[in-house]
Amino acid sequence: MMESAKQLEERLLYTREYAVQDEQTNEKAHVFCEDYKQFLNQGKTEREVAKVCEERLLAAGYKAFEPGRRYQPGEKIYLLHREKCVIAATIGSVDMERGFRLNAAHIDSPRLDLRPMPLFENGGMAFFRTHYYGGIRKYQWGTIPLAIHGVAYLENGRQVVINVGEEEGDPVFCITDLLPHLSAKQNERKLPDGIKGEELNILIGSEPIPDPEAKKRVKLNTMLLLNEKYGITEKDLVRAEIEIVPAQKARDVGFDRAMVGAYGQDDRVDAYGALMAEIRVQDPIHTTVCILTDKEEIGSEGVTGLNSMYLFQFLRQLCVAHGADDILAFQNSICLSADVTAAYDPTWADAFEADNATYAGKGVAIMKYTGARGKSAASDASAELLAWLTKILDEQKVAWQVGELGKVDLGGGGTVAKYVAYHNIPTIDIGVPVLSMHSPFEVVSKADVYMAYKAFEAFIRQ
Repeated sequence: MMESAKQLEERLLYTREYAVQDEQTNEKAHVFCEDYKQFLNQGKTEREVAKVCEERLLAAGYKAFEPGRRYQPGEKIYLLHREKCVIAATIGSVDMERGFRLNAAHIDSPRLDLRPMPLFENGGMAFFRTHYYGGIRKYQWGTIPLAIHGVAYLENGRQVVINVGEEEGDPVFCITDLLPHLSAKQNERKLPDGIKGEELNILIGSEPIPDPEAKKRVKLNTMLLLNEKYGITEKDLVRAEIEIVPAQKARDVGFDRAMVGAYGQDDRVDAYGALMAEIRVQDPIHTTVCILTDKEEIGSEGVTGLNSMYLFQFLRQLCVAHGADDILAFQNSICLSADVTAAYDPTWADAFEADNATYAGKGVAIMKYTGARGKSAASDASAELLAWLTKILDEQKVAWQVGELGKVDLGGGGTVAKYVAYHNIPTIDIGVPVLSMHSPFEVVSKADVYMAYKAFEAFIRQ
């Protein structure tokens, strides 16, 4: 009997379906994201996220990694790297020369950093000067409530933790902007320069110290308040890492509450799923390794970025302790570069090629390659790796889709994939599609968050 057109379409054509096809899965996605929202609220900087992850790992029975120790199958270990990165692993039942199952996400996000000498007074107000970190759209950071997070070191070496703007009753901070009545010249600027880098000044005070003989009365009063609360002086700010982030909490989005809106979901949405998959895995075949790294937003450079050797030194130390050849272990390993991609936005449809876009609510997104224009600086996964991974996802009923980051000539982006692939470890990008990526309020589908977790879980069990 000849097949009907409908039967042929079902058999031959590929159509993206909604990730959630039943009420039970929908309920699981909503429940999963309740804890995810708490995770976002608890950590808004890479230091805070690393601390939260360490606390969760310890609660789950993980022990601090001891170089040189031979671990037994099923043991769970972790490494906190320079207060900003976390590696968690569960020892597998097969020899490490059979390879690792690596899942790498990043926990830094675009933000504003204080400059080494940030405090100044002008016009009877006190401000902090900032230097933006990562690919922000500067105009989005004006006139929204901001919080201050970070650490400073006093002259005696004592660390001081700073966190203002998050708790009920805390003051918040902001970047001011021109009123429309006076913005004729500003309106002539191109959008990227609506607010310029030198204009990203944080308003932090306006009350002068009572003594009229002081030269900078508002600056001095602000520094006095900081000294009374934290014991710091202006010189101590040079020894500080202080970040400015949006002050709002993670919230449900939409009447159906099917989405999560929050700061920092690039890439903490994948970091959370990867961490939960690692914590919950028991007695894996291959040794599983969850990597939550820093500095991805500025090219993975420095000692806490994956362009350094810290991860690979950890893996080699494991191999040495277990008498395994690290070259063979790397050759037989597989890595998921767990990072977000852009979700198709119909308001800005011209930026996307619809057939090769990824969509919110239609599953975890696989990106065969990243990079920009001609796949420059890309890690391009092989057909064999893509076939292997999608077969696993299909078997485990994980909703997935595949796409690219926008139209070919409009831009592009990078991930940690190429830094792992450099060590001869096959690597593929996979993660949650995000609306308004790199903005102070990014939006994701709860269904996609849950499917990403299910994908990571299915991968590390192989």
